[in-house]
Amino acid sequence: MRYFLLFLPVAVLAAGPSGADVYQKRCSGCHNQANPRIPPRSALEKMPSARILRALETGAMQSIGFTINRDDKIAVASYLGTNAPVSGPPAAAFCSDRSVHLDAAPKFEWNGWSPGSDNARFQPAAAAQLSIDQVRKLKLKWAFGFDGDITAFAPPTVIDGQAFVGSAGGVIYALHADSGCIQWTFQANGPVRSAPVAAPLGRGHALLFGDMSGWFYALHAETGKLLWKQHIETHDSTRLTAAPLVYKGTAYVPVASWEETRSSDAQYPCCTFRGSVVALRIRDGKQLWKTYMTPPPHETGKNAQGVPRFGPSGAGVWSTPTLDTKRGVFYVTTGDNYSQPATDTSDAVMALDLASGRIEWSKQITAADVFNGTCRSESGKCGPDFDFGSSAILTTAPDGRQLLLAGQKSGIVFALDPAKKGEIVWQMRVGIGGTNGGVQWGMASDGREVFASVSDVVRTSPKNPLDTRRFVVDPKKGGGLTALRVADGSQAWHVTPMPCAEDAPSGCSPSQPGAVTAIPGVVFASSVDGHLRAHSAEDGRVLWDFNTAREFDTVNGVKAKGGSIDGPGAVVVGGTVFITSGYPRNGGIPGNVLLAFGTN
Repeated sequence: MRYFLLFLPVAVLAAGPSGADVYQKRCSGCHNQANPRIPPRSALEKMPSARILRALETGAMQSIGFTINRDDKIAVASYLGTNAPVSGPPAAAFCSDRSVHLDAAPKFEWNGWSPGSDNARFQPAAAAQLSIDQVRKLKLKWAFGFDGDITAFAPPTVIDGQAFVGSAGGVIYALHADSGCIQWTFQANGPVRSAPVAAPLGRGHALLFGDMSGWFYALHAETGKLLWKQHIETHDSTRLTAAPLVYKGTAYVPVASWEETRSSDAQYPCCTFRGSVVALRIRDGKQLWKTYMTPPPHETGKNAQGVPRFGPSGAGVWSTPTLDTKRGVFYVTTGDNYSQPATDTSDAVMALDLASGRIEWSKQITAADVFNGTCRSESGKCGPDFDFGSSAILTTAPDGRQLLLAGQKSGIVFALDPAKKGEIVWQMRVGIGGTNGGVQWGMASDGREVFASVSDVVRTSPKNPLDTRRFVVDPKKGGGLTALRVADGSQAWHVTPMPCAEDAPSGCSPSQPGAVTAIPGVVFASSVDGHLRAHSAEDGRVLWDFNTAREFDTVNGVKAKGGSIDGPGAVVVGGTVFITSGYPRNGGIPGNVLLAFGTN
């Protein structure tokens, strides 16, 4: 199988900007010089266009690509590269039996972001099939490499013996969960960061997921055939980073963006993106409604270069919505505003009506949080950048009262009362917080306690002007894992992070931005140092520790290694623990591997 011209739609290229102009403005200053650390233009001209685009989207050049709109990236990749196809997996990587079968009532599953629509990331014993003693004996079963990638940021969905996972290269793989062999593949238009969700459809299932260019897809899960796709948000900074919420034939899709980074370019007219949630009918992809998180933007002035400014903007929805059938709503958490004026829907927990998308209530946690890429040069004019990047958890306290638990980049965990329009019941600090601090991607709860890890990474800009990384991380600072009692927010235990070893690779940090996962008696937490650790849910002591930041022999024959773990947490189902490893985005260690651990 071969993949042809990843992400390069002919119609877009025909009507798009000049690749030569983009190269001259954005690329020539580095690639026209003779430097052994930088590929010369002659080398780029021998590469497939798809490889160049991948490097700009999620690879070695992503720090440059973040400030370039997607049409320009496509144009320059097409201008420089060849039309040669990118080779797909070798025949030996495929299963001898490529059939995929999903039961209507699966025995074991982790379908999407969390095993349940409460987003507690807690896998019950019957589905986890792992005791505390078995966790201590976990060993690597197999490793699967994502060819050509340096980032692995999408968690898998696992249903009985079937796994589905996306990649930074935009490929969706159907894998046999016991062996990692491939059953089918599908090429999306852009990188895939979210976990796919399988939903019953007719006699089979639809596999639902979004990519990081605003496209949302439904595949026939049993064959990988495209059923439909919708470009649900056309803003060129769109990112669909979270799994959808699926309920009664509807997919509720959260929409986020990286536009705040784009504004670091003084010629960029910041900012016009509006966070939203889109409801799509699963059977045919029809949009039922779309609810924006901010009003339409308007011009508010000009920057020092005379480029127009726009606002309000931002309030992206980065995480999977949380279902509340009792009240007929779902809950979303929102990010900051990107430009003035600030709105009361940023940095908030919100309840939306399932049927109409109407905002029933909104509880803002941090007001006037306006943040974008110019803030480092315009100190004093920006908010603290205290997004919510993780889903709220709907749980029941010991006194029978339902609570919404929300972890923020401020380093504070909040408990809100959904029956009182988000009234704060308690709040507790678990980290320092900051632009890349606090609770990043997800907490877990067993109903008695909520488990929160924090990033609190310390970053500096590279001192070497030829270093293409946006940041260099401190190997001694960051991280921490805390258990809070759901009843009142009091601390049950805290685990201090482990500093990186002296011989750790560049990009190592003890920070812990990745999502947490819980099973009875065990909490799984990961780190930018590449470690996946299992802790006792009773006192936090380490039960098992595996360093993923190394090379692996893979079942698909791809050269692969692990790196920093940032974003997806462990997926535990049917006696197996799955984790993707590799995330250089914030100065961490690159990698391109999916790992599966078991006891046999």
